[in-house]
Amino acid sequence: MTTPILLDVDTGIDDALALLYAVASTEARLVGVSCAAGNVSLDEVTTNTAAVLDLAGHPEVEVAPGCAGPVQRPLMTTPETHGPTGTGYGTLEAAPDRISGRSGIDLIVDSARAEPGEITLVALGPLTNVAVALRREPRLLYLLKRLVIMGGCFTVAGNTAHRTEWNMHVDPEAAKEVFAAAGRGPRSLPLVMPLDVTEQARLLPHHVARIAEAAGASMESLRPLVSDAHPLLSFIADALRFYMEFHDRYDGFYGAFVHDPFAVAAALDPCLVSTADTTVDVETSGELTTGETVADFRRAWGREPNAAVALDGRADLFLERLVTRIAGLVSRHGGGS
Repeated sequence: MTTPILLDVDTGIDDALALLYAVASTEARLVGVSCAAGNVSLDEVTTNTAAVLDLAGHPEVEVAPGCAGPVQRPLMTTPETHGPTGTGYGTLEAAPDRISGRSGIDLIVDSARAEPGEITLVALGPLTNVAVALRREPRLLYLLKRLVIMGGCFTVAGNTAHRTEWNMHVDPEAAKEVFAAAGRGPRSLPLVMPLDVTEQARLLPHHVARIAEAAGASMESLRPLVSDAHPLLSFIADALRFYMEFHDRYDGFYGAFVHDPFAVAAALDPCLVSTADTTVDVETSGELTTGETVADFRRAWGREPNAAVALDGRADLFLERLVTRIAGLVSRHGGGS
């Protein structure tokens, strides 16, 4: 039995890996992908998303552009992390007619209404699209089977400020709206995948070498020796080389945190993480803390829980699945067929 999932992305390198994980997972049915500005501009996000899916052999998946910026603030992007177009040293192009004429907001709302109680929405970027979809359809969180959010941090350091994670930092007002709606009785508590758990998974060069070996290629400094024969593998290697260089400069290890695919994996198999039910709110006006996710683990606020926050995960099992599934995808579609 397959799980219908809808991804909301700001593609980005780890979003690209999440897309590949989703289409490589036999237990998933990717209903569509809505796009929001975040890591890069909306046009770059939609192009990257469509091109990754096409390269992986899935041109049938709808890619719909959503919001071009946060609900209140100017857009901030992160070229130092993901490169000027969002995919590091990897280059991608999408056919001009590949992008859906339907908006990403409509895709989210229409899909939830069409399959009530069935679809899991996995939000991998700023929560702008989700907040706007909630304004249009206040019952959205009840219509979904579950909302999964990659974002926030609670017991570890943030990646933009002391306790601030990037997705929340980009659009804290949208995040605050979504958590407020989650406190009004959705079908199930949203699963929050914060840095506390996603940074337990580090993708290293030997993982990429295993993916290459599955395609019959060898790797040298994360570059396939026969790149023209393996365009999907070449893209993965080029994108990850940039991402690993970034982590080497800023995080002290040559590898990559793979936040977004871990969120997709947990959406498909919640047994990969251990969670605590709590109440989460988002700071929107602090001088030093804007974008911080605050959790009431001691139940001092007297408010009902609105999130299941993942605080521990089976990172090794997730990484094994990531390597195995993407290796299989590269073997099937790495030649661009």
